[in-house]
Amino acid sequence: MYNDRQEQILSLLNEKGEIQISDLKNVFPQVSTMTLRRDLTMLEGKGLLIRTHGGAVNIKKLSSVFGEEDAYSLRAAENVEAKMSIAQKALGFLDNGRSIFLDAGSTMMYLARLIPDEPFSLLTSGINIALELTKKAKITIYQTGGQLNQNSLSSSGPTSMSMLDFINIDIAFMAASGFTFENGFTVSNFFECELKKAVMKKAKKVIMMVDSSKCNKVLAFTFGNLTDIDILISDGNLPEAVTNKAHELGVKVL
Repeated sequence: MYNDRQEQILSLLNEKGEIQISDLKNVFPQVSTMTLRRDLTMLEGKGLLIRTHGGAVNIKKLSSVFGEEDAYSLRAAENVEAKMSIAQKALGFLDNGRSIFLDAGSTMMYLARLIPDEPFSLLTSGINIALELTKKAKITIYQTGGQLNQNSLSSSGPTSMSMLDFINIDIAFMAASGFTFENGFTVSNFFECELKKAVMKKAKKVIMMVDSSKCNKVLAFTFGNLTDIDILISDGNLPEAVTNKAHELGVKVL
């Protein structure tokens, strides 16, 4: 259930397509900015909007807000509660002072937002994730560089691969677009596939973050299998066969 203020926020979004916190302060002068931000976060968790810098966008009107269909934003609006749950679980594996890789993807963005402003060294292939992390003053951020995939906002290719020669990776938080027993973890882009393979090979610990909707989906390129990961974090709705197989292989499932 939503309170009257949240209902009004949704109504404003339906009318305007997007809204800023400053606009909401004018509508609700007696409500603190922090409370309004919490309202937006709660509504995003229900999949009703997408948070932006300083405000929010109505999912139904993304095409008019961005000028054309934004594939990444539309995908980010899917399974929001599951992605937030996965990110919360993954947060517990962040070790201060370690060298960490954050894969690209909408689930990883939720994790990036939760990371505390502490002295982490973070390498990411996600352009948007790197920008999100710039809000944290104590974090050292490295970006893989390379060719930009506009669908996933990730960078990969030969330049990215050479970057890995100079950086050690203690923990890699990975994402996949699909998973089956036969094909393993898959993505649609060859360069991204090769980068993921190289990161997983170099990392001391590999944590795969996938919501259950990715199961039984197969994309063009396989970059790993259950035998290549240490921890599998999902939304609690994985098929029993996947959970059992992971346990059989010594993979921790959350």
